[in-house]
Amino acid sequence: MAKIISPNSTIGVFGSGQLGRMFAIEARKLGYRVHTFSPDSDTPTGQVADIETTANYDDLYEVRSFAQSVDVVTFEFENVPSATVAAAAEFVDVHPRGEILHTTQNRWREKEFLAGNGIPVTPFRTITNLDELRVAVSELGVPCVLKTAGFGYDGKGQSKITSLDDVELAFDKLVGQECVLEAFVDFEKEVSVVCARSQTGEFVHYGVIENEHANHILDVSLAPANISTKVVDDAVAMTREIAERFGYVGTMCVEFFLTRDESLIVNEIAPRPHNSGHLTFGPCVTSQFEQQLRAVCGLPLGSTEFYGPAAMANLLGDVWAGGEPDWTAALADPRVKLHLYGKSEPRAGRKMGHLAATSETAEQAAEAVRAARQRLNSPS
Repeated sequence: MAKIISPNSTIGVFGSGQLGRMFAIEARKLGYRVHTFSPDSDTPTGQVADIETTANYDDLYEVRSFAQSVDVVTFEFENVPSATVAAAAEFVDVHPRGEILHTTQNRWREKEFLAGNGIPVTPFRTITNLDELRVAVSELGVPCVLKTAGFGYDGKGQSKITSLDDVELAFDKLVGQECVLEAFVDFEKEVSVVCARSQTGEFVHYGVIENEHANHILDVSLAPANISTKVVDDAVAMTREIAERFGYVGTMCVEFFLTRDESLIVNEIAPRPHNSGHLTFGPCVTSQFEQQLRAVCGLPLGSTEFYGPAAMANLLGDVWAGGEPDWTAALADPRVKLHLYGKSEPRAGRKMGHLAATSETAEQAAEAVRAARQRLNSPS
């Protein structure tokens, strides 16, 4: 039976970035208050939330005070220490559960969980020292990728090994942390499935989203993906299996590699709303962020119907390199919607916002957001 958290209640959010900001916007539309907790102040989430607590995640006194001020806790950032989650759970329900975050925070634990449940993953080895790495490279072959086991995202904490000469440098680069070595996957596409699961086991999804990356950072997403019905069915089935095995509550994303023979390999699980799901924020009846709210509050999940084929293009700090972007030019196409995250300092590689659009086809929507982004820096 679902535990209902009614409007006018306060939702606690660990993390304070753009995911929390969009979550807070949706929560406010439904009449909820939002209290965000992170080490930073004047954050993307804090600018929209009712209350912003600035404290370190290991300050368990502040964590307990925060937990006692809210009616339920969720996440927009999964790399929160286990002790923090446990302290909050002393006073209030936390979704997703701390055990799920413990699994997904660490690539080795995540891959063991997936493999143990029959979900295909890239061949991998756990690495704790240089000798283990040398042996693993000889077993998996080159090229391969060495990744820190924990706390990596957007290409951070990983190094590609293309020959045996790279082994020592790659290991030194990751400063002796526990790592996972993954065999290189010759994939055709990267795709993802964003889903939500309620407290009572209701499951919804947004189909399969096609993703294009640049420098390990998501660049453009479009939906529906240009793939076969079989791949769609397989990807959704695997995503549902993962959510069921976890007993998951909230919004979750599973990232896949699609190989040239139409096989799917799980790359990562994100136990929260996901960058590729930003194209649901506007182009869908119910965004991934509203689904997160509905799930953790025990409400029925909403429709995942798209108003039309959709696309999203990230705006990184690089867009500001030549000065203030030309927003008027970008929005000259009436299909295009602009979302900025309230970050004051644009830096290269930093996600500052995104553009979204719907059109007759996903490819046309992608063309629209790419063209709008290009106009941001085009001479008048």
